[in-house]
Amino acid sequence: MSKCLLIVDVQAGFINEYTAHIPKLVEKLQHKYKHVYAVRFYNKKDSLYRKLIKWDRFDIDSADFQLAFSPAEHVKIIDKDVYSCITDEFIQSLKQKNINEVDICGVDTDICVTKCAVDLFENDIIPFVLANYCGSYAGVDAHTTALKTLERFIGSDQIIL
Repeated sequence: MSKCLLIVDVQAGFINEYTAHIPKLVEKLQHKYKHVYAVRFYNKKDSLYRKLIKWDRFDIDSADFQLAFSPAEHVKIIDKDVYSCITDEFIQSLKQKNINEVDICGVDTDICVTKCAVDLFENDIIPFVLANYCGSYAGVDAHTTALKTLERFIGSDQIIL
């Protein structure tokens, strides 16, 4: 069995003072893995993000949507319009490659990173959250709280500091 890297939502629109360190770290990290997936979020015109949260950024053709790092040639880019990219198709892709562990990094620790980690866990794929390669647009408190929550969700040994 092997391991891959999942880079979550390291996009221009999610980069601020709390996440500015992530693109450079991720750009270096991607070269240490044979299998790498980079996920980009887009906000559909009729989404509940717009209706309920009143959040109208990240149109698929906007600057927000663009990756904030240069993906290596071997990186598979996945576009998603929900919090998690963990679909049946994604799980099947991992299993075909004999991948049973996924290192996760990216933005936001408290939302999409957590959702992906829990979804992997619930699909019998072992998630490892690379805490120093994650951050939250909402700030350090959101990031720290998410790591504590993740310890309860997926186990403290799954949080790599």
